[in-house]
Amino acid sequence: MIAEGEKPDTEFEIDPNAMRAARSAKELASDMTDEDYGVAVPARRIPFPASISAEARAKLEQLVGADGVPLNSLHTMPLPGDHPGWKAVKAAAEGQYATAVRGLAGTLRSQVATIHTNGATIHVATPETISYPECAYIDFHGGALVFGGGDACIAQTRMQADQHGVLCYGVDYRTPPEDPYPAALDDAMTAYRYVLERHGPKRILVSGRSAGGNLAAAMLLRAREEALPMPAGLVLLSPQADLTESGDSFQVNRLVDVILPGSLMRNNQLYAADAELSHPYLSPLFGDLTGFPPSFLQSGTRDLFLSNTVRMHRALRQAGVPADLHVFEAMPHGGFMGNTPEDRDLAGEVSRFARACWEGE
Repeated sequence: MIAEGEKPDTEFEIDPNAMRAARSAKELASDMTDEDYGVAVPARRIPFPASISAEARAKLEQLVGADGVPLNSLHTMPLPGDHPGWKAVKAAAEGQYATAVRGLAGTLRSQVATIHTNGATIHVATPETISYPECAYIDFHGGALVFGGGDACIAQTRMQADQHGVLCYGVDYRTPPEDPYPAALDDAMTAYRYVLERHGPKRILVSGRSAGGNLAAAMLLRAREEALPMPAGLVLLSPQADLTESGDSFQVNRLVDVILPGSLMRNNQLYAADAELSHPYLSPLFGDLTGFPPSFLQSGTRDLFLSNTVRMHRALRQAGVPADLHVFEAMPHGGFMGNTPEDRDLAGEVSRFARACWEGE
């Protein structure tokens, strides 16, 4: 660790013999792993860059201890089979998550009503002024496939209605350990059918952040399989598109992302139950994305899910789907927690994309 004010060495030497720790060539050949052939990085402190706003930098500084360790890395999730442990964590986290989302929301003006249909819970937020009367925004909340429902989902639904000036349908999908896969995806499909009965497909925009991005994309894969029409557009904000966590940034940005400093594999396994993590309904990155609507994708250079996002963007482009990728400087997972120039810039970009979809541009 480099002391404060001390400049790191610009050159260093690595002894390959020490790195191999006396392992023979035969052993290496029989046990080839990514770590054996990766890059040895010396211990160092990674500063928060001056290239971001002062507001964003202050937000990042709040999430790191004096020792440089991200505060969020101090929490450990239960093992996938420890359902009582998950229920306890979930109960504690829900209140904190709702408080955090309400803090981002500011003064909410939209009105919200909750409906229950076919076992799914949907919050419908109506803005004070409706800019596009025939249009709809379907929103899937984040929360690592386990958290983020209830009050947090309601607050986020109202935020989107206020931002876009349209009816927003926030899907309060079921979560494990009580309801593992495919419960959340079933709820997503129920919500999509419900909205399709009230709005034309070319007037609907589907959006999801983090875990919600997983569900938004998986829902469209399943909707296509069930011969339902595609919406006008898709917004994926740092989507959890690959539950196998095979991307580069899961290693490179580990602990660098102060919001999401480490693996969510225990969450992924809890959510999937006995299903295969690589199945496209669980990891939509691996699905056939042909026929998807124009898409907007966002991540940050410090986001643990950066690889999820850039790989999903490439997969969409390779499938012939118009897709825009926005990567923000030094942004961790989920943004800078609101009220920074970067967060406002991102919100403006999403609003412009949504208007273009609804107006047929």
